[in-house]
Amino acid sequence: MGSILELNGENFASEVLESEQAVLVDFWAPWCGPCRQLTPVIEQLAEANAGVAKVTKFNIDDNTEIAQNYKVMSIPTVIVFKGGSEARRFVGVATQQQLQEAIDEVT
Repeated sequence: MGSILELNGENFASEVLESEQAVLVDFWAPWCGPCRQLTPVIEQLAEANAGVAKVTKFNIDDNTEIAQNYKVMSIPTVIVFKGGSEARRFVGVATQQQLQEAIDEVT
């Protein structure tokens, strides 16, 4: 069973930028309604991709600097990283199929 890794300023580099696996990062905030709407999709992706790709969440309120570094202007924003670089970006509520296809492209 997959689990969602909570990212923060301390583990972002090691878990995302230095990861050998593809990493999906959901940039979100607790007060964001569309972010909460996306949560079940992120949970399903974590289960479906266990061992293949990391599925993570990053609360932008906890570390605005990282969100700014990746030019996250609106949430939810989901970025799929491969080899430490951005491979795909979705702004707004993306479908599970769209996100899965993005993971599949880089794994």
